Amino acid sequence: MKLQSILSLLGLGCIATASNLRPRDYEAQDYYVLHLDSNTPPAQVASQLGLTHEGLLGELADHHVFSCHKQEEDVVHTALKERKRRKRSVGGSDALDGVKFAQKQKLKARMEKRGPIPPPPEGYMAPVERQAPPPVDEEVAKLDAIALALEINDPIFKEQWHLYNPVQVGHDVNVTDVWMQGITGHNATVAIVDDGLDMYSDDLKDNYFAEGSYDFNEHSLEPKPRLSDDKHGTRCAGEVSAVKNNVCGVGVAYDSKIAGIRILSKLITDADEAVAMNYAYQHNQIYSCSWGPPDDGRSMDAPGLLIKKAMLNAVQNGRGGKGSIYVFASGNGAAAEDNCNFDGYTNSIYSITVGAIDRKGLHPYYSEHCSAQLVVTYSSGSGDAIMQHTTDVGTNQCYSGHGGTSAAAPLAAGIFALVLSIRPDLTWRDMQYIVMETALPIDLDTGEWQTTTIGKKFSHTFGYGKIDTWASIEAAKQFKNVKPQAWYYSPWIHVNQSIPQGEEGLAVSFEVTEAMLKDANLERLEHVTVTMNVEHTRRGDISVDLVSPDKIVSHLSVTRRLDSLAEGYVDWTFMSVVHWGESGIGTWTIIVKDTIMNENNGTFTDWHLKLWGESIDASKATLLPMPTEDQDDDHDQIISSTTSISGSTTSVDASVPTSSIPANPTDHPDRPTKPTGTTEEESTATGTGTPSAKTSSWLPSFFPTFGVGPKTQIWIYGAAALIIIFCCGLGVYMYMARRKRLLNNPRDEWEFDLLEEDEADVLNGGGKKGGKRRAGELYDAFAAGSEDESSEGGDEREKKLYEDEDSGDEGSGRGSGHHVVGDDEDESDGDGDEKRQGDTLLHK
Repeated sequence: MKLQSILSLLGLGCIATASNLRPRDYEAQDYYVLHLDSNTPPAQVASQLGLTHEGLLGELADHHVFSCHKQEEDVVHTALKERKRRKRSVGGSDALDGVKFAQKQKLKARMEKRGPIPPPPEGYMAPVERQAPPPVDEEVAKLDAIALALEINDPIFKEQWHLYNPVQVGHDVNVTDVWMQGITGHNATVAIVDDGLDMYSDDLKDNYFAEGSYDFNEHSLEPKPRLSDDKHGTRCAGEVSAVKNNVCGVGVAYDSKIAGIRILSKLITDADEAVAMNYAYQHNQIYSCSWGPPDDGRSMDAPGLLIKKAMLNAVQNGRGGKGSIYVFASGNGAAAEDNCNFDGYTNSIYSITVGAIDRKGLHPYYSEHCSAQLVVTYSSGSGDAIMQHTTDVGTNQCYSGHGGTSAAAPLAAGIFALVLSIRPDLTWRDMQYIVMETALPIDLDTGEWQTTTIGKKFSHTFGYGKIDTWASIEAAKQFKNVKPQAWYYSPWIHVNQSIPQGEEGLAVSFEVTEAMLKDANLERLEHVTVTMNVEHTRRGDISVDLVSPDKIVSHLSVTRRLDSLAEGYVDWTFMSVVHWGESGIGTWTIIVKDTIMNENNGTFTDWHLKLWGESIDASKATLLPMPTEDQDDDHDQIISSTTSISGSTTSVDASVPTSSIPANPTDHPDRPTKPTGTTEEESTATGTGTPSAKTSSWLPSFFPTFGVGPKTQIWIYGAAALIIIFCCGLGVYMYMARRKRLLNNPRDEWEFDLLEEDEADVLNGGGKKGGKRRAGELYDAFAAGSEDESSEGGDEREKKLYEDEDSGDEGSGRGSGHHVVGDDEDESDGDGDEKRQGDTLLHK
């Protein structure tokens, strides 16, 4: 058993984690993360590469950190490329063959705190009350009785309306009856991943959990605030775990432990963040994260591969295998038309994404919408912050302006701590089930709620509703653990169709059969993810809907007026919790729209569907493999609309009328050549598609229309005509040139004909079979020369091949390098610049 596992069982895992962390000097040193085969000694790799082995990368098995003096070159990448070259020529074994992945670490932009609330959009009219209503006398009396019974003497407890609201009765987290049962957070621990935590505050010091805390910005055991604006984390911590005393108020789980993990105050690398997201994960049960990419309505960012690995590692191995619980604030960018599905942290299946409502149960203008948002809870809005006071940096300091979704996420994390205090055996997925099943729909008059297959209501603004602490606790008492996770991945569905402008959109369907899910051991759905590629000259014009077999709709993507990037979506994964409880069997339809009528346009390239949920047979369940750098780029297993199980490319399917779809909320490595879609006649004839809404053509009936409009038909046939004319002209030119050369030099005829014979022999199947190897052998056949050339000349040409291969720009295909098809790529190219693109160039 590994030392780390033994220490974890002894309760010393977090201490071992801290001792393994060494300060990083990014100004003087370069750092590399290498994923090694378990049988490859890191010391041997370090010696061969001229690096210093810094130790394991946190809790990620077989991931090691190496360092060297700072230099421009990526020395690991260069060495691995050289090893591959030598392996092809001389073979043999080498320590570098055990490198499965390598990445040079770079400092990245800081994540943004979701506390500062942006100004409201132009024209926004905030709710105005001439005079706040007085508290209800009966509710004030109840609050006094609760404070007396629980011996809560904190000076502003009665002003903490999110805990008990005597004014807008019922608009609180419904926690006081839970406290009266003695459920106050004992034996639960929440880690605040933020800009630090003041462990010397009188409101927090008694609950501070030092062993689960670390400062990744200063590489110190104490994550204390150091910068003038390092106050966000302390304020979030007060919501969760402020103790009962005579300072400020109380936390929602005031007897829970609170840890601080400081990452937001300086630039860090993916490696540092990955370690932070796993830090002391046998003891830190919940990670509260009130931060993310900018909420500016134009950013689209996801965690790097190492961070994705860390989060998967946490849900598989954290808390003794029950899984760490990640809570993320949905974001404050709704006024900028931002959406939490453009954030790879909030749309992760491993996150519970929490949005905000105000003290009246209304949606505040800043809280983002999305299909990945599970629930909401209370924060600022309607003129109030979440509470008059929360804990602030300083011995006895309080704060009166905390708000945004930054305040909603830790409040939810504290409620989850109450749940774990009575049911520590719950898994990360159990917690999501409990939260979803007990959430209370609110503000039902908005008209955007839809009833799901399992009878729950869902809104892209409120998720499944607001968290109810008492209901969550009661459900947890009787909850039966769900069976392990299972998943189904569809093949890549190739579309390659232009997206029409307007409301209609381009719809593509894929049929999931009962047999597919049975083979995948998948019984019922929890999360649904869609990874897709869309080319567009203005990304913000695109919106995407997903319609399930049960006709439940997820708005995966919405238009964003500020997003003008001419990039579209590149292997971007959207997530939805809307389809929770569905069987998944039947036709799934994705509808891509370009509703903004302008000069910008785009093409829907391809997509694939992933269904996640509960397994049928727990004994057959397996752990999800760790993600790889190119997992979403494996387009080898593809289907198009020419196959019997295809995704049909149509306009909006008649069975899914546009009127039934709620309006959008206001507030690679090389891919194979992508086949074109079928014509309307082909789809209908094979039973794989549905007719387009409109088809027209200026062509005679015997010419194919390719399922596109007249303008596109003109372009296709015009291009084909130009190609034919060019080829004919080229043929005439080559014939005349050859004839002239033969007349001038009769001996050339013999030499030229012999070369053609060799070419024909190879191209028609000479040598080994298989397209990839045949290309390599074609090059070798020419390199060997004719029979009267010396073998030494052949050796020189082979040597030149390898020199040329490494001298060019392999990522772009420029330069003198020529690639030989047939050598498999491995994970060791961290930056992916060696991945082949285009056809192999063959030279005589």
